[in-house]
Amino acid sequence: MGDFEPVSVGIVGASGYGGVQLVRLLLDHPNVDIVYLGGQGSAGKPFSDIYPHLEHRFKLEVEPVEVDRIADRCQVVFLSLPNGLAWTMAPALLEKGCKVLDLSADYRFFNLDTYQAWYGGDRTDGEVAASAVYGLPELYRDRIQEANLVGCPGCYPTASLLAVAPLLKQGLIAPETLVIDAKSGTSGGGRQAKTNLLLAEASSSISAYGVARHRHTPEIEQICSDLAGHEMMVQFTPHLVPMVRGILATVYATLRDPGLVREDLATIYNAFYRSSPWVKVLPSGVYPQTKWACGSNLNYIGIEVDPRTGRVIVMSVIDNLLKGQAGQALQAMNLMLGLEETAGLPTLGFYP
Repeated sequence: MGDFEPVSVGIVGASGYGGVQLVRLLLDHPNVDIVYLGGQGSAGKPFSDIYPHLEHRFKLEVEPVEVDRIADRCQVVFLSLPNGLAWTMAPALLEKGCKVLDLSADYRFFNLDTYQAWYGGDRTDGEVAASAVYGLPELYRDRIQEANLVGCPGCYPTASLLAVAPLLKQGLIAPETLVIDAKSGTSGGGRQAKTNLLLAEASSSISAYGVARHRHTPEIEQICSDLAGHEMMVQFTPHLVPMVRGILATVYATLRDPGLVREDLATIYNAFYRSSPWVKVLPSGVYPQTKWACGSNLNYIGIEVDPRTGRVIVMSVIDNLLKGQAGQALQAMNLMLGLEETAGLPTLGFYP
């Protein structure tokens, strides 16, 4: 786009983990200015009262959430709100000319009936919802470039879908055999006081939750079905692990052609992601660790084939707060604005 005035950006619901990640990333972005932070509970407070570690870099106050105020000042608005709130604001913001990126589940579904079946509530924004684009750039880059409303994917679906997309697109697996076993750090639960996230509860322990009924299941199934070209069901089980950030999704499926070897799949994955700067397919025998992605927008993928069982095993890691949330939203914003997809995003994690 060449030289131009910085894009004015607002964040509604800035006080959660998604919001503070967005602030950190946007402060380092060469093409944007944060001009508005909105939050109901913390309106009138300096943002640094909530996050004192930012005080030396960031002086903005949290303001009341008022659509007119937001639209008057912002070209791009991130909605970092609990599920069921974004849809009450997005239509008005779009009408006033804002580009909107929703980090909740409100605009992730092609079909509002699916959303209502898993998340509840009545929706009256059907037409607006139909215009939303699913914000996984590696799969829907062209659509995101044209979009005014993007529903940013969940963290589990991001790690899982990047692991399985080439397999489904190329028809390499028996779809009914697909099993996703995923593990997440505790920051995925947000910044609320929840018993299961207390140090005394979560430390030195690992547990499954949402078994056979986690809300990310229909989101994963929707995109898998889109990739495969037919309706699919997926067995998805999430686990909580005693670390702050990171997701590891391990995917199992039976290969249609038992003669395929790891190198065949590595070639297919590298070709599939050749234009995706954030996906790194690892060499043979190297399996990803969550720590590698921590603090970056990267997705590391390891591939193995078990000739004994005829199965492929794919391991995928991301930072759940970055590629799984705020970093992905920023990646989509870059595409919507015609900027470099990598602008303002960290290309190396914090290691060790």
